[in-house]
Order: sequence, then C-alpha cells, then structure tokens
Amino acid sequence: MAATSVRRLFVLLCGFEVLPKSVSTRDSGERFIMSEPISVYLLDTESGWILLDTGFDPANIQELSTMDRHFFSKGIYPPVVSAAHRLERQLAEIGIGFADVRHIVLSHLHFDHSGYLKYFPHAKVSIQRREYAFGVSGRTTLGYILSDFDLPTIQWSLVDGDWNVVPGLTMVDTRGHTEGHQSAVIELVNSGTIVLPFDAGDLQENFDQEILPGESVDDAAALAAIRRLKSITAETGGRLILFHDPVAIQSTKLSPAFYD
Repeated sequence: MAATSVRRLFVLLCGFEVLPKSVSTRDSGERFIMSEPISVYLLDTESGWILLDTGFDPANIQELSTMDRHFFSKGIYPPVVSAAHRLERQLAEIGIGFADVRHIVLSHLHFDHSGYLKYFPHAKVSIQRREYAFGVSGRTTLGYILSDFDLPTIQWSLVDGDWNVVPGLTMVDTRGHTEGHQSAVIELVNSGTIVLPFDAGDLQENFDQEILPGESVDDAAALAAIRRLKSITAETGGRLILFHDPVAIQSTKLSPAFYD
C-alpha cells in the first residue's frame, strides 16, 4: 500500500430517509418502504480534517411549511433526524466543531449530501465541475434543495474526473446517478482500502446484481460506475462501506469509533 496521510475514518450516521425501495433499485421494490441511512464521512489526515459530504440539514424539516415545500408537495417523505443524528453533536463527541473542518469534498449535490454546506463558509468545497454546473443550471430534479448550496458564501473548488485529495484519499469519477457524481477510495494503515460509493449504488444488491439506481442521467455510465467500484474493491482487497444500506449500517463502525 502506498503511503497514506489518512489516519482515521469516522462514519457519522446523520439521519434516515423514508422512501420506496425503487428509489435505490431501478424498477424493483416500489411497494417496499425503506428507512435508509444518511451518512457523513470525516477524515483525520496529516493536513487537517476533511469532510466527505455534509448530510441533511434538519432546518429543512423544522416547520410544516418547509416540509411541505421541499417534500410533501413533491410527493416524497421528509427525512428523520433525531438530536443524536445532528452533525454538530457528533463532531463535538470527537472533540471538534465546524470551524475545524477546512476542506469538504462532495459526492454530489442532492439534499442528503449537501445540507450542512451553509455552515462551512470558511471551508474549501471540492466538487466535480459537471455536478456544480447542473446544480446551478435551473434544471435540477426533486433531489436538490437549492437553498442548501446556491449561496455566495461557499468557496467552490471545481475538479474534473479522477483526482487525489491528499495521499490516501482519491476521488473517482462515477458519473451516472447524477451529472457529476464522484466516489471515494481511502487507504488506511490497519483497515486497508475502503471504498465509499455514495449513491453510485445504495444497497449491497446494487453491486451483487448490478442493479441501477432508481435515478440516473446516463444508464450506461451508471452501470459502468458500479462495475468500476466493484473492480477497485476486488483489485485492492478492499471493503465497500455503503451509504444508504439499512442492513449494512448496522454492522458498520460508527463514530466516535473509527477505522484506522
């Protein structure tokens, strides 16, 4: 394994989405209502704290009018976020706060990934150029809440394709679910390679059976993304940590515990 600057990986469980299974598995399971976890990943690196995604902002469900605007009026259920799920509380349990995070890397701009961006005006926010362009294009779908990210205070850093964030953290282009989706490959000294698909595949069966996500902008690219992440995992002897799988999350090491 190449030298890594990533010392610890924390998995923060930041709430649950309530949705038909067909949102995760194309044309299958629409009668099953799932409670799917929302995660945020925090990396302790030699160059500082890096946050991968920012979760869902519970301010978007604090009032009935807000819930109606973002969810009920669109025919979708609002997420469930308890006090224990709040990002600020989980960071405090580790001993840090928003101000300590100087770099955020976004998989994509859906509301369960970009919600807390507004609370990090001091941080650099890295995102695929295509994802940013689509997010501010005025053509977004119901998965986006513009008030979460279309803000002048955010310090955007636009990237194209695969790129290395720091030694031991590589983002790979997994366009398909959205225009600029990206996934993470992390190298840890003791845990080895950990692959974070984000929404390239929500559930284990997306990878086992190569089932497309419910929503994609390019089906061929979405399938290629699943196969690419499977290949990386197999070639490195790594482990997939799934973002939305309600079964897998129960055996995932959750913050304040960590992978090292």
